[in-house]
Amino acid sequence: MTLMMVATALGWVGALAGLVAYAMVSRGRWNADSLAFQGTNMLAAVTMLTVAASNGVWPSAAANIAAILIGANAVATVLRAKTKRQAESAPVLTIVEDSEQHEAEPAAQPTVGHRAYAEAA
Repeated sequence: MTLMMVATALGWVGALAGLVAYAMVSRGRWNADSLAFQGTNMLAAVTMLTVAASNGVWPSAAANIAAILIGANAVATVLRAKTKRQAESAPVLTIVEDSEQHEAEPAAQPTVGHRAYAEAA
């Protein structure tokens, strides 16, 4: 098996991956901002870049490099948004202090505060 045959097979895999991603978004099974869609598109662009570069088709190679960069930016944006949502939905601990002095205790003893942590709803 020659290098050109491997590159051609990768090209077909990339073309198929791109079509699958397009079909999944068109049918409403994936969202355009999903990691599945962006990852599949990036896989398609990487494999098709390999074929374009090995054949010296530089306009196609450049277009696939642009698609990879756009996909990487979209993945980073999705992951940042996911991290932000997780941080915003994380439970918050608040300090609840109890420093009341009980009547049975002598006034000369200092009040001892008790701290408890409560999860905010």
